[in-house]
Amino acid sequence: MADIIVLGAGMVGISTALAFQKRGHSVIVVDRKQPGRETSFGNAGIIQSEAAEPYALPLDISTLFKMAAGISNDVVWSVSGLMRMTPALLSYFRNSLPGRHRRISQIYAGLTCRATQDHAPLIEAANAQNMISKEGLCVLYRDPRAFEEAAAAAERIRSTYGVPYRALAGVDYAAEEPALKVTPAGGIHWEPSWSCANPGALVEAYADLFRARGGEVLEGDAATLKQAGGSWSVSTAGGTQQASTVVVALGPWSPQLLRSFGYRIPMVYKRGYHGHYESRTPLRRPFMDAANGVVAASMQTGLRISTGAALVPLDAPAEPKQLVRGRQALGELIDLGRQIEEPQWFGTRPCLPDMLPLVGPSPRHKGLLFNFGHGHQGFTLGPTTGDLLAEAFDTPGSGVLTGLDPTGRIAV
Repeated sequence: MADIIVLGAGMVGISTALAFQKRGHSVIVVDRKQPGRETSFGNAGIIQSEAAEPYALPLDISTLFKMAAGISNDVVWSVSGLMRMTPALLSYFRNSLPGRHRRISQIYAGLTCRATQDHAPLIEAANAQNMISKEGLCVLYRDPRAFEEAAAAAERIRSTYGVPYRALAGVDYAAEEPALKVTPAGGIHWEPSWSCANPGALVEAYADLFRARGGEVLEGDAATLKQAGGSWSVSTAGGTQQASTVVVALGPWSPQLLRSFGYRIPMVYKRGYHGHYESRTPLRRPFMDAANGVVAASMQTGLRISTGAALVPLDAPAEPKQLVRGRQALGELIDLGRQIEEPQWFGTRPCLPDMLPLVGPSPRHKGLLFNFGHGHQGFTLGPTTGDLLAEAFDTPGSGVLTGLDPTGRIAV
C-alpha cells in the first residue's frame, strides 16, 4: 500500500508525484493514458517565468465586440460553451477588474517567478537538457501603436514584478531572427522564459525519473476512486490500489470527478489546437504573433503553431478554425513549409474563476488533496505547485493557495 496516489500523469501530476517522493513518501500515479499525452502534450512548450499576471478577460468594449463577433482570433466561442460556463465566466470577469486582478497577480507572480528554478533540477536529473532552450519568448507586433502600448505595459511589469525584458525595434529583432521574412513594428523579448522542443517528451522524462526513484505509473480509471474508512482506493490495470492520501491532478477533468464527492467547482474551459509544419529555418526563440493570437515554436517534430482559447464544452468536436487563421497569418511572417500530416490535436486549459490553481487539502474529506486549475500555465507551474503541496502536506497548519468554502464551492 502506497502512502499517496496521484490521479493524473500530466506535468502537474508527475511533478507532484516527484515532489512527494523527494520527501520520502511512496507514491503511485494513475492515469488512463501514458504520461504527457493530454494537455501537457500539445502546448507551446514554454516555461513562462515571465507570466507575472494571469490572463484577464478584456474590459474594453472594442475588444469584447471583436470577440463576440468572431473577429478576434485570440478567443472564439460556442453558444453551448458560454451557456455551460456562464457562472464561471461571470466570476472570472469580476476577478478581471483592476483591483481584484492586482491582488491575484501578486500571488500568481510569486509562483511563476520561480518556475524555471523549480524545473531546473528535474531537467538535469532526467537528463533532458537537450530539449531545453533558454533564449526567452518574444511577442511580435505588426502595428507601431500596438508595439508602443506593449512596451509601456512591459515596463510596468518590470517595475512591479522585476521581470526583465527588451523592447526591440522591428529591424533589430529581424536581425536576431533569420526565419522572419518581413520586418515587424517591434517585439517584446521576455528574457527569463525557457522553451522545450518536445513538451510531451519532457513529461515522459520526468515520469521515467519518478520510476527510476521507485515510483509506479499505472493505467487506471480515476472515476473508480472511493473512500473507505481511513483510506482511498482506485482500480488500475495492476489491480486495486490503496493509499491514505489521494491527490487530484486531473486538470480539466477534476471537477467532474469531484462532483461525486459533493464539490461544485466552476471552471472555464479554454481549448487550444496545434499543427506542425516543415519549416526549413528553425526559430531562435518562440514568438507570439500578437495580432493573431498564435505562438510559433520550433519543435523536434517541426514548427508548431499553437492557438489561443476556444470557449467550448469539454466534449465538443474538433473545430480548428483558429489554427487555420493563425497559419494563414503566420505565413506572412515566416515560411511555414508543408503541413505535417497527423491527427488533429487539441487540449483544454483548466481555468478557475480566480485564475489561481487550486492547491491544498479538501475541506470535507480527510486525505483528499487538490492540485489543478493551472489555466495556461500547467506546463510552467507543475513542479512549483507540486513542491508547495508536498511541503504543506508535511507541515501541518500551513495554508493553501486557493481555499474552498464549507459547501465545497471555490471561495473567490
